[in-house]
Amino acid sequence: MVYAIVRAGGRQEKVSVGDFVTLNRVPGGAGSTIELPALLLVDGEKITSAPQDLAKVKVSAEILEDLRGKKVVIQKYKNKTGYKKRQGHRQELTKVKVTDIA
Repeated sequence: MVYAIVRAGGRQEKVSVGDFVTLNRVPGGAGSTIELPALLLVDGEKITSAPQDLAKVKVSAEILEDLRGKKVVIQKYKNKTGYKKRQGHRQELTKVKVTDIA
């Protein structure tokens, strides 16, 4: 089984060909291709982690869609002072499909 650990949007993801991964928003529209930098490559019994070897490895992914995550409600409250603050956040995400590890 061939898989790679890639750096994607401040996190590390384990991907193999055909996987769907949700990343932080990546520039580019639906249908475009992006390259993800590999940190580790496992090809059967062979494990590659040397930076000079990983520079040759390319992990390609196709952007499927841009979407937004679930709403996170941030609420602050201090007792007896009348202070309360409510704020919401929805993370902008991109769904990609890994097409090639070479």
